[in-house]
Amino acid sequence: MQILRKTGLKGLEKARKIGPESVMKLLIGRELLGRGGAAFPTGKKWQFASGTEADEKYIICNADEGEPGTFKDKFIINKNPETLVEGIIIAAETIGAKQAFIYLRGEYVYLKSKLAKVINELTKKARTKVKIDIILGAGAYVCGDETAIIQSIMGYRGSPYYKPPFPPVEGLWGKPTVINNVETLTNVPQAILFKDWDKDLRLYSLSGNVTKPGIYELPVGASLAKLIKQGEPENDIKTVYFGCFGGCMPYKNIKLTADNVCGMHCVIGAFTIIVVDERHSMVDMAETIAKFYEHESCGKCTPCREGTKRILDLIRKIRAGKAKSEDINTLLDLAEHIHDTSLCGLGQTATNHVLTALRYFRKEFQEKIR
Repeated sequence: MQILRKTGLKGLEKARKIGPESVMKLLIGRELLGRGGAAFPTGKKWQFASGTEADEKYIICNADEGEPGTFKDKFIINKNPETLVEGIIIAAETIGAKQAFIYLRGEYVYLKSKLAKVINELTKKARTKVKIDIILGAGAYVCGDETAIIQSIMGYRGSPYYKPPFPPVEGLWGKPTVINNVETLTNVPQAILFKDWDKDLRLYSLSGNVTKPGIYELPVGASLAKLIKQGEPENDIKTVYFGCFGGCMPYKNIKLTADNVCGMHCVIGAFTIIVVDERHSMVDMAETIAKFYEHESCGKCTPCREGTKRILDLIRKIRAGKAKSEDINTLLDLAEHIHDTSLCGLGQTATNHVLTALRYFRKEFQEKIR
């Protein structure tokens, strides 16, 4: 697997040799995009921070991997933490930061000591002035949002805030801050060092009704059927979820590109695939996901705080056979309203699973109506 290739600080050595400006241009030229879901060019993000004058700058590695069905960051931290740490050092030295943070998901506490040991060894070996600290999250899904991470690291409640200003210009303690996720930063030294580095390779988290769940490395545009076949599904497949936030679609063999998935009214995001077979009810699935979002809402904005509760109540009413036909229309209207008016990505995507389930599997909801 490309993501497991070790760079042995040679990527850092080359980065120091060619200088910060050339590093950023190289990453732009090699088309390294963010792997957290937004796919923003990594080099351009670094340029924004590098070009902003400040007495202090920061790097944040987003290892708060809370999306259900997503476990690629854990895989990397377990298998190739050295290259991740090297990528963090390169990022910091490129934008002129002396302090970096790894915001580690609270449930990954068992990885903290291993990661700390690698940081200690590599920072000494690299002879860098960059200090890397690990911040352990408290299990809040909303801290996957970059502004919520900033609030949490500063000691406040982890809740998002409005942008602009964007973090590369004004982030942690009001200073320029670059936030990249684990997969992105691990790719940095590889993209700098290896001529055969492939920009199109992605890590797919495959889970659900398959006998071989796990991390699969395939190119963008890979066949969905090919990916699922490697996971050896248990039964006939009904639907595929792109994590919880990405929505669901009836199973069909498409090429996994952002355009193709968006064409099915879903979001490919962090390349998370949850397989659901014919044994499962879409109403049951909707209730399970709605419970997750109702629990994880930070409560800051009204549409998400109140809306996720009402979504869950309506789905439970439908599932219990106590709903009327108009309740399904209310569910749809409410889901659209929450999607359009919530403050951050959590609320804006909290009802994608409802919107797509009603688009493709409305009959299953109607069958619950008395």
